[in-house]
Order: sequence, then C-alpha cells, then structure tokens
Amino acid sequence: MIVCCLVKGGGADRVKAFELTDFDIDQQLLTLPGASLLVFTSVGCSSCRWARQQLPGWDLPVEHLCWVDAGHNGGAVARYGIFHLPALFVVCEGQLHGALQVRLNPSDLSDAINEALKQLPEELP
Repeated sequence: MIVCCLVKGGGADRVKAFELTDFDIDQQLLTLPGASLLVFTSVGCSSCRWARQQLPGWDLPVEHLCWVDAGHNGGAVARYGIFHLPALFVVCEGQLHGALQVRLNPSDLSDAINEALKQLPEELP
C-alpha cells in the first residue's frame, strides 16, 4: 500500500512521500517519474527516526521520498543488501543510480544525490 502526501515546509513543497512495501516497491520505483530518494528505516533506529523527521523539509534534488520499513519488508532489505540503517539509494526513471554513503545534512546529501545521478544506472535489484 502506498501512502502519498505532499510534503510542506522549506523548499520541499514539490516532493511527494511514499511508503513502499515488499509488495509494491518494484512497481512503484519502475513507474515513478524523475528522481527518487529510497530510504530504508526502522522504528527502533534513532537515526532513522531523525531522518524521517528531517529529510522531508530539506530542499533535495529529488521529486520523491520513498520510505521502506526494513523491519516489515525483509524481501526488499535482502535484495538491496541492507546492512545498516538508515540506508539511502537514488533511483531515477526506474533505474538504480547507487547507494549513498553520506552524512545526513542537506548540503552533503544534495551533492551525493547529484553525483549519483551522473553515474551509469543499473537495473533495480
């Protein structure tokens, strides 16, 4: 099930947020237009809770924030090779542009997303 909402605040009024699951992650990522930041989180992870609060308000170079609860979506966790949380990936036009290993602040994350979008894309896992 997808929950879609317009995120308000900062410069992020244009960003839509989605909750993805094992059942719809592939379909949604293949059909979403533009760039998406795919974020795996968990309720018990304090860094994840902080990211869920902060990222929607940041002016990032993406059209979508796609959240996946790692605790309830083991299939997606296995396919994406998640070993730590939060885990971030850039997807654009249904293709994977890579995992992001970056400090979570607006400037560094924006730079990392822009760099990832310059890389040759791969198929989704």
